[in-house]
Amino acid sequence: MTPDTAPATHPAPPALPYGTPDTPRIAVRGEARLEVAPEIARITITVTARGKDRRETLADLTRRNTLALDLVKTYGDAVERLETSALTITPELGRHGRGERVRTHHGLVHITAELNDFTALGELTTALADLDLTRVDGPWWTLRPDSPAHRTARRQAVREAVQRAREYAEALDTTLTALVELADTGAEDTHPRAPQSTRALSRAAYGSGPTEDEPAPLDLEPQRQHVHAQVDARFTMAPPRL
Repeated sequence: MTPDTAPATHPAPPALPYGTPDTPRIAVRGEARLEVAPEIARITITVTARGKDRRETLADLTRRNTLALDLVKTYGDAVERLETSALTITPELGRHGRGERVRTHHGLVHITAELNDFTALGELTTALADLDLTRVDGPWWTLRPDSPAHRTARRQAVREAVQRAREYAEALDTTLTALVELADTGAEDTHPRAPQSTRALSRAAYGSGPTEDEPAPLDLEPQRQHVHAQVDARFTMAPPRL
């Protein structure tokens, strides 16, 4: 038989998502929504420096950055993560006159810190905001990727799917016989929540000196986190008598 005379082949039809009279199927969806306390709070710290001389600006920025980092590190195990995300030194040109003349230099360092102790968080944000030319943004509340809350939500979603399928089977005076398919269709909410207030904390007055008394620590109320899990499940059941 030549290729020109070979019989055409057709793909096999896809499996149908439903059963037969002898093996009926039930398709259900199970969901779980939990509200739990956050496990981590993230803040961003922006340290700035400004001056006419580039090297002096860089030296001032280095000093302020070291001061902020040392302050965060004093909180020990309460700080789970500390990293520098960006560093910039930018010259600002004069607006008038001929030629390119540098008027001043701006320096910025962005630091990210994650804490698991929210009492320490209030103390740290207050102390950081009391530093000259230092801005604090946040907090952003979140759960760890391996938080037990995710596992609890998934289990509850599966149990709800099984319970719902059993109720349908009982309404038909029959019982479930087997699980055919279980699909995880819901994405859990693991993204950090936006801070409750977008206002940053800072001492932005250039040349401002330290205060005589340290400010009282901020009382920060953790934002509850919402965890969602969703599954689609298909079961077979014994043929009911209709």
